[in-house]
Amino acid sequence: MSPVSLASAAGDSEQLVPNPGVVSYTFRHQFEEDIAGTLDLIRDMGFDHLELSNLFGMRAAQFRALLDERGLSCTSYGVGYRTLMEDTRNVILDALTLGAKHVRVAWIPHDSPFDIDDARRAADDFNRAGKELKEAGLQFSYHNHGYEFRPHGDGTLFDYIVENTHPDYVGFQMDVFWVAHPGHDPVALLKTYPDRFTMMHLKDLKKGVDGDYSGGAPAEYDVPLGTGQVDFPALLQAAQDSAVEYFYIEDETEDVVNRVPQSLEYIRNLR
Repeated sequence: MSPVSLASAAGDSEQLVPNPGVVSYTFRHQFEEDIAGTLDLIRDMGFDHLELSNLFGMRAAQFRALLDERGLSCTSYGVGYRTLMEDTRNVILDALTLGAKHVRVAWIPHDSPFDIDDARRAADDFNRAGKELKEAGLQFSYHNHGYEFRPHGDGTLFDYIVENTHPDYVGFQMDVFWVAHPGHDPVALLKTYPDRFTMMHLKDLKKGVDGDYSGGAPAEYDVPLGTGQVDFPALLQAAQDSAVEYFYIEDETEDVVNRVPQSLEYIRNLR
């Protein structure tokens, strides 16, 4: 069964997210011990696609073979900022080998605090790399991490990056935890840029905690979906009128074997 985007499935199902995927980083400890067994675990939990954040020492073709054997697919391939900028061609080759449609970066190297010079450099780099990826048939997206929401002008540095990147070359992956953590509303942000967000990380922020612009948080701030601050019904309803194509569950705690099925059940039951 191939991954189903929200747009294509909306008419066939009442589920707000008919077919969520999962981020490989969620199972990073398991992958370090047993790659094939972890892919079996992911499949047995009910997923059929994932975002790979790491090849765990394998070549892309080897990892693709393991995915194919299990009826799994890689819909997004996550790489480091410097890797994308310095080795763009090999990133493209690996992404195409994996069968990914999207390539994403989740961190902009910077000395804290993140500032306008960092944002300006990133926007220029994203435009350049995104154009090259587009020409190869891939979509580039940047995954927010919280520090980009520092105020700038009439908005934030995240606004600056969006407004100074070419929409044909640069999309965005919303990590809802890292929108809520610095005090912003994921629903409002999605409605502000409905055509720029291409993917979404589904992750919830513990109730009652106050975040900051550091881009870091204790693991206990990450709670099962539907038990924290994020209004997922409103967010996923808004996503139906956006360009978001793929949704991935992400959990950064140690108890992912128990928590991921709980989050998956919650998301699948949203109507």
